[in-house]
Amino acid sequence: MTEPSTTTAAKAAAPLGTRSDCWLPAEEGGLLAGDPEAFPATPPPSLHDPRAIAAHDWSAFEAIAEMKNHWDRPGWTDTTRAYYWMITFPGPSALADLAQRCKHDLRHLALDPIEQDGLHLTMGRIGLTSDITHRQLDGLAANAADLMGSAFTLQAVPLTASRGAIRFTVAPWHPLIAMHAALSTAGVRSGIPMGKPTSSLRPHIGIGYFNRPTPAAPVRDAIRPLRRLAAVDVLVHQVRLVELRRESRTYRWQTVHSVSFFRPITDRVMDGGA
Repeated sequence: MTEPSTTTAAKAAAPLGTRSDCWLPAEEGGLLAGDPEAFPATPPPSLHDPRAIAAHDWSAFEAIAEMKNHWDRPGWTDTTRAYYWMITFPGPSALADLAQRCKHDLRHLALDPIEQDGLHLTMGRIGLTSDITHRQLDGLAANAADLMGSAFTLQAVPLTASRGAIRFTVAPWHPLIAMHAALSTAGVRSGIPMGKPTSSLRPHIGIGYFNRPTPAAPVRDAIRPLRRLAAVDVLVHQVRLVELRRESRTYRWQTVHSVSFFRPITDRVMDGGA
């Protein structure tokens, strides 16, 4: 990967937008709604409480009978290139050590592992590279920098899984939801709105992908002891705009812009309008 460029700014943001009745209560800082294509399909009861978020993720996983092939994704090929917003975790860290421990103990599942330099939290898809110019990306990064807040800490809390991957639950969600809303606003202002709304965001950090259908019950049995491992703290101080590609059964990316944080995100714009 090339060295990232860094975009920074510190301007006043727009006031809070109007909330919909389908969102979580305002006191939870919620902009989430049910989405059958998201996992879990429903939001957790709290965006702040790590135990509530972890329990909700696990409950959704317990309802799965069979794991799916993560790579069976119509429209994605080895030639596809798309821009995404991602939080990345390069280099040695407590998160990388925890992920390595879990991957080692789950090696009998024959996952496609996510290596240390590939750990990430996807914030959202922007669009195909063929549809977006570099000038638009520069404007998007500048608009995003205007809306970012201060660095915050996440916990990678108990291991769990979705339909096609093993992943860490992360908590709290409220700064990530606010960040996604800010990125969505930046996209609207730049003429390249995000592919999915903030209401569908379900943050997580994956450690491995399933490459074939697999009964879910043995996977749960393998993961359950690892849920007792202590959570680790992860500092989030920037979000990257990347060009993402798939190489066989792994994801690779090149950073186009790196947007650093300043003031509290939760004090910033929470709607998707200009």
